[in-house]
Amino acid sequence: MKFERDFSQARGALNSQSPASATLGADLRALRKARGLTLSDIAARLGRSVGWLSQVERDLSEPSISDLRQIAGVLGVPMSMLFAHAAAPAEEQGYVVRAGARRPMGSGEEGLIEELLSPDLTDDFEMVHSTFAPHSRMQTPANRPTQEVGYMLSGRLELTIGGRVFSVGPGDSFRIRHEPYQWANPHDEPAVAVWVIAPPVY
Repeated sequence: MKFERDFSQARGALNSQSPASATLGADLRALRKARGLTLSDIAARLGRSVGWLSQVERDLSEPSISDLRQIAGVLGVPMSMLFAHAAAPAEEQGYVVRAGARRPMGSGEEGLIEELLSPDLTDDFEMVHSTFAPHSRMQTPANRPTQEVGYMLSGRLELTIGGRVFSVGPGDSFRIRHEPYQWANPHDEPAVAVWVIAPPVY
């Protein structure tokens, strides 16, 4: 199909760039490791060989659209996140993320729109731009094996961290360390924050 050919051409252009550039394989490896999964774990769920998956992570084998759809499902990330590597000019990949080229993250179902600010997922942390819709809330508390710091750019959030309730607004920052947390925006305006998460979980 035309979409398959276009994707193949985009991936080929990406693989010809310098090793410092972000690659699909590097991000897949980072996502897998962040979830504590082995190559064998992922390969078994995909019904593919460990050797094939290893080649994909090293950018030696090109996954099909169907392969990427399955991989995204296993890793719990939107498929669009795996397509955005070719959006930046070659000289900027791995270094600069333009405002209009951020990769979407998460489902957005609870009213939270997240975009990746980091060039890729190969660092020890990730930076995320988070927009919380008015009158939205996290339905189920999260408890991740991470250290996270948030900085409020605009709006207000109600945070429950380790059973304590906080209200944060523009200029405030907060930290979450291996504790259950939940957020809510009961206000009429969106809340926007920059979130730093270590290790990367998306």
